[in-house]
Amino acid sequence: MPLQPSIFTTSPLVTAFKLFIMVDLFLDRVLVKNNWDQDELNTEREIIGTLENRILMLFFACAGCEKCREFVPILNDFFKRLKDPFYIENPALLALVYISLDQTEEQQEKFLKELHKKSLFVAFEDSYKKELQAKFEVINVPTVVVLRPDGSVLSANAVDDICRLGAADCFRNWQEGAELVERSFMLNEEYDDLNLRSATDPVRRLKYKTEDDKRRKKWWDFWGKGKYEEEED
Repeated sequence: MPLQPSIFTTSPLVTAFKLFIMVDLFLDRVLVKNNWDQDELNTEREIIGTLENRILMLFFACAGCEKCREFVPILNDFFKRLKDPFYIENPALLALVYISLDQTEEQQEKFLKELHKKSLFVAFEDSYKKELQAKFEVINVPTVVVLRPDGSVLSANAVDDICRLGAADCFRNWQEGAELVERSFMLNEEYDDLNLRSATDPVRRLKYKTEDDKRRKKWWDFWGKGKYEEEED
């Protein structure tokens, strides 16, 4: 696919309209950072600055779900890599929002402690969580709804792809599907024939390869094996 000069090959007016569609999901809402202080993003400027031109992952889950708890380390590793300049040139390309389906605030807080600290979440008392669940027709958990920067659905549930494909292949598919084809958004592993970025790169590459092998085994143990057993039954 040929490289394009910008994320959207349209006029600035159309681009702004598409951006509004995405940001409109959370305009007049409050998103909270999953950091120590749980800082709130509650202004239009903050919401736009956080979500514009990003692929958005909406993670629906709850602490009472065993598969959700098993999936969190896989999601954390996936998200960590896509926030790592070793993997992509522009780590700001992705945003992760946790949509809690927990029964109590204590359950949500416990779950958030296990979730990546650069993720965002909707406050427990915000009824908008149910609206989002209905809007994206979420029935089972865990579910990861992936949205293009224009707000359209790229994947209704990417859990299986995240587990099976891992960061590199999965994100490449999202790039193509979202038409994010600027060179700055290309995965760094596509430049393996270029000079290493640092003296630690060989170690990091070996570490990621080892983690990929472990992740695939976990996917089979937690998801694939059980799925095929159900099909056989």
